[in-house]
Amino acid sequence: MTAELRSTTEGRTMVLTIANPSLRNALDPAIYAAGIEALNGAENSSEIRSVVIVGEGAWFCAGGSLQRLQANRQQSPSVQAESIEGLHNWIDSIRTFPKPVIAAVEGAAAGAGFSLALACDLVVAARDAVFAASYSNVALSPDGGMSWHLAQALPRQLASEWLMGGERIAAARLHALGLVNELADSGQALTTALQLAARLDAKAPNALASIKELLNEARGATLPAQLTQERDHFVRNLHHANAGIGIAAFLAKETPRYE
Repeated sequence: MTAELRSTTEGRTMVLTIANPSLRNALDPAIYAAGIEALNGAENSSEIRSVVIVGEGAWFCAGGSLQRLQANRQQSPSVQAESIEGLHNWIDSIRTFPKPVIAAVEGAAAGAGFSLALACDLVVAARDAVFAASYSNVALSPDGGMSWHLAQALPRQLASEWLMGGERIAAARLHALGLVNELADSGQALTTALQLAARLDAKAPNALASIKELLNEARGATLPAQLTQERDHFVRNLHHANAGIGIAAFLAKETPRYE
């Protein structure tokens, strides 16, 4: 069966399903390209307010196919470099996509599958799900932004343990450390993620876009620079029609319906 990324909709949420079950939903360049194309389409759609990424069946994503990587060792290094660029372009598109992206993790998120989950704005995981930065187990180093995301979120010693050791990490530990937002019963990660997405879909999309952009910029900004960005976003959002809708609804104790 050919690996593919399936796109469906649930209300105002686009669901992207990684479908490569014979290889535990391993990723490949076609999936990267499809992911970028799907996000580009969703960005321009007023009907889509959020995105959920999920794996088909019992696994979220095993990362890269070791069979494909072994075959690429017989090719020019440029072949693997081009493949990783495709992955990195997808990761970057998730981070810069102006709407919330939620990972719904069942089973395991390993290697680049773990990187993919970390790139999402929010993560919902089944209680029995596991995560693994498994690169060192096959004499490889991280890709997909994993070293950056873990270095930002964890003490150096803990990030080193995860990346160098390559051991499985329980979803509950990631939840305790703030890397997983919600735990769900086994088999319920997608349902829980869609419930979270529905709550976000009811928010003003321009405000959520500003929040995501501000969080992305804050990583490398000085406080004065970030204060300037917050001022500009706040003023722009105050004068957006949705602020009028939201403030009026709050004062009238009604539920707002944002544009």
